[in-house]
Amino acid sequence: MPGANYSSMDLPPPALARDLADLGATQALARQVAALLRPGDAVLLAGPLGAGKTEFARALLRDLAGDPTLEVPSPSYTLVQSYATRLGPVHHFDLWRVAAPGALVELGWDEARQGVVLVEWPDRLGACTPPDALTIELQPTGGAHSRRAVLSGWPDRIGHLG
Repeated sequence: MPGANYSSMDLPPPALARDLADLGATQALARQVAALLRPGDAVLLAGPLGAGKTEFARALLRDLAGDPTLEVPSPSYTLVQSYATRLGPVHHFDLWRVAAPGALVELGWDEARQGVVLVEWPDRLGACTPPDALTIELQPTGGAHSRRAVLSGWPDRIGHLG
């Protein structure tokens, strides 16, 4: 149902699905996630090209930085962008062009994990995938900016996103 919110009772725990009608709804979800983040967290953003991964990351980073106009380019070519936020450093990775998880060492993955990491194309993490991450699968649903978000992980916090 477009516009409906689904609780964790509708899906195997700990998962939550949300229909996001527009860009504003995606940004609101990103702000909710930002409010629950802690240093050492990983947020994995999955979905096809154009699903809204970078838009979600941009809204989350702007919220954490306290700057609604913060320039947040897609890290597609730089592979990682780092930001100073109220939680400390947040590292935004785009692994689309990463061929093997071994390249993460060169990108400073281990050091980045001390702060918060946002990862687009997390399937390329391989064995480096944090087991305690929040995964957000974004799927376009037909409208220009409408999408469905399926969130999983964070058993101690996911209920606060419902």
